[in-house]
Amino acid sequence: MKSHNVAMLGTGLIGDFYTMTLHSQRSRDRVGIVYSRSEERARAFSDRWDIPAYTTSIEEAINHPEADTVVVGLPNFLHEEVIVASADAGKAVLCTKPLARNAEEARRILDKVETAGVFSGYLEDLCYTPKAMKAIETIESGGIGDVTWARSRETHPGPHSAWFWDKEKAGGGAIVDLGCHCIEVIRNYVGKGNRPVEVMAWSDTLVHPIEAEDNAVALVRFESGALGQFEVSWTFRGGRRPPRRDRRHRGHHLAQSLPPDRIRDVHLGKR
Repeated sequence: MKSHNVAMLGTGLIGDFYTMTLHSQRSRDRVGIVYSRSEERARAFSDRWDIPAYTTSIEEAINHPEADTVVVGLPNFLHEEVIVASADAGKAVLCTKPLARNAEEARRILDKVETAGVFSGYLEDLCYTPKAMKAIETIESGGIGDVTWARSRETHPGPHSAWFWDKEKAGGGAIVDLGCHCIEVIRNYVGKGNRPVEVMAWSDTLVHPIEAEDNAVALVRFESGALGQFEVSWTFRGGRRPPRRDRRHRGHHLAQSLPPDRIRDVHLGKR
């Protein structure tokens, strides 16, 4: 089986996660070069994971002569640009979630890799955890019969990177960040070929001083009649706070214990 030499774009949390997985679980494949905007971070990352080369140039990383695969672990607003560059270089490309900020951007990305004839993949991790795979195996073997309702929930205090709080750079809020996991889990349970035919969603910004939604609930009806439900939140109790600070942040820790009619008041800084 052919081994692969990977150009890792990004030295943040997701870059660490992917490199750790490649080096510990796929002995044939190695990261050969890593890109970061910061030379200091790039050097530290290469030392940490025993990577032979590092660079502060995306173009150099993508076009490295020994790299045949590019892994995109960069902010959402850079995905299309680097995937296009990777496809033009004839490299296989794997992109972290979410693939794009909106449907139009995702369509252009898919059209580009198809036209270029390169292998491409979308890195969705949570639906391939051991517990999820066990559940899928049980469903596919008929262990619980037909799935008529699947519910998925993910919540935390908010993303770890400052750019993710910017709606324009991220493409949205909690739905883009967390909902992509939930939807893919649901699709695995009700069947990948089970076409969604109706969607109803609620979203709002209840706590954080941002333009994007920090809470959302959605229902998806599929052709089979199955119902998928997901719940996402960036206001789960505890943890990190977003970069901008004002009085509304008090609701970050209080909202979980308040009745619904008081959450908005906390968000607006009322007592």
